Amino acid sequence: MAHADHTRDPCPWVILNDFGGAFSMGAIGGGIWYSIKGARNSPRGSRFVGAISSMKARAPVTGGNFGVWGGMFSTFDCAVKGYRQKEDAWNGIISGFFTGGCLALRSGPRSAFGSAVACGILLGVFEGVGVLVNRMFAPPLPSAMPQQAPAALPGLS
Repeated sequence: MAHADHTRDPCPWVILNDFGGAFSMGAIGGGIWYSIKGARNSPRGSRFVGAISSMKARAPVTGGNFGVWGGMFSTFDCAVKGYRQKEDAWNGIISGFFTGGCLALRSGPRSAFGSAVACGILLGVFEGVGVLVNRMFAPPLPSAMPQQAPAALPGLS
């Protein structure tokens, strides 16, 4: 049974922290991706300028998309933890389901449900891999030594 992670901040601050972390990951990853893409799609003499302009145009958008996903997931995670009063793998799966569904709502209910299921399955795989890795790298439990009956002390018969 998993217990609450007391090393993290309380829920309102976790949402902001996760939003910022997700934005940073998206902006850095998007910056790398779009600088390579911009350099490849530029003429031979202006590859550096093309890389920089592509990165400036698209990396913040990618960071924002990642940030919205991370913030929404963290918000749902805090809400699910508060409702269920448990901290286990199901919270992440349920939160992923709700996040995927909410982000696809503008495409219609059928698409939203499909996206919710796909996101829930993806988060289920992440949680399952996390559990397996924790079990693989956990230290083995010490085996209990069988206790022997105390021998009679000499001279106490």
